[in-house]
Amino acid sequence: MTVAPSQRSLISTILQSDLSPNPIFQAAWLVVRVVVGSLMIHNGFSKLADVPGFIEHVINVIGLPFPTFFTYLAAYTEIVASIFLIAGLLTRFSALSLLFTMLIAVYFHLKDSGFQIPPLETASVYSLCYLALAAGGGGNLSIDHFLVKILNKQ
Repeated sequence: MTVAPSQRSLISTILQSDLSPNPIFQAAWLVVRVVVGSLMIHNGFSKLADVPGFIEHVINVIGLPFPTFFTYLAAYTEIVASIFLIAGLLTRFSALSLLFTMLIAVYFHLKDSGFQIPPLETASVYSLCYLALAAGGGGNLSIDHFLVKILNKQ
């Protein structure tokens, strides 16, 4: 006897977390989401506080075109995606957006300082956290989880 796999909609697949239902794990996952999201908001606001400085010391080193645009894009991504991440709303998309900004930060640190650990460390740890969150989703204590429950009832 074979069992047909349950069909999930694309939205459910994106929103639903496939993590362990263990309550301790779910609480820890929530803490990770809230902590890395809360800490990243600060980085976004610090970019907005000194746009010309960020352009001069980071964007120009990387060599991106449209430096003002990319500064605001990075800052608002870090602020908005972090708020969504904390709430567990569109967690995978938010985590992927933040992962992308952190990979650019890793590239900047490699280009600016080479393989020196202190500059690379923070951006690398953030990158790993966002990669895990993108893979795992928001968990059972997220808005995504409750949206999937609503969608599955319909």
